[in-house]
Amino acid sequence: MARKEQITKEKILETAFDLAREEGIDSVTARKLATRIGCSTQPIFRVYSNMNELYTDIYQKATDTFNDYYESFKSEIDTPFIHLGLAYINYAKEQSELFKLLFQSDKRGNKSLYELLNGKSGAVTKEINRAAENGCKNPSGLFMKMWIFIYGCACMALTGDYDLTQEETVEFLQDIYKGCA
Repeated sequence: MARKEQITKEKILETAFDLAREEGIDSVTARKLATRIGCSTQPIFRVYSNMNELYTDIYQKATDTFNDYYESFKSEIDTPFIHLGLAYINYAKEQSELFKLLFQSDKRGNKSLYELLNGKSGAVTKEINRAAENGCKNPSGLFMKMWIFIYGCACMALTGDYDLTQEETVEFLQDIYKGCA
């Protein structure tokens, strides 16, 4: 009877993902991963032919994690784009290394920022449509104006320079929405 494989693809990916979440994607090396799993690098390269394949899986898992975070994020704000903005800023605060991987890394494959944000749920498309239904003449342009502010807030959260409360953030976003809609 053949010996059961103890180092599975799932184990490798989960450990690599945890390492990326804690220390950043650049910390995910074969040696560091093998040490954390408690094996040599051989099982890693039996499952993945190279580290880029593993990075692709880590990125997909991070994408799924962000989409789940967005879907479960609670806010009672009805103004278009604000829920998405709050979720994005809070994700940067709470999951800084995954945020960097998803939104500030060259390891995101061929996905554009828009594709990533739109995700499985079509979040951006829904928000643009809601803005249009509310009478906005250029909802895509409005999204871009709001997004520049939202992205800046998230980047400031990464460096610890973002000190606005959620209420103040909502107020700023509502002002931008009203001023540009």
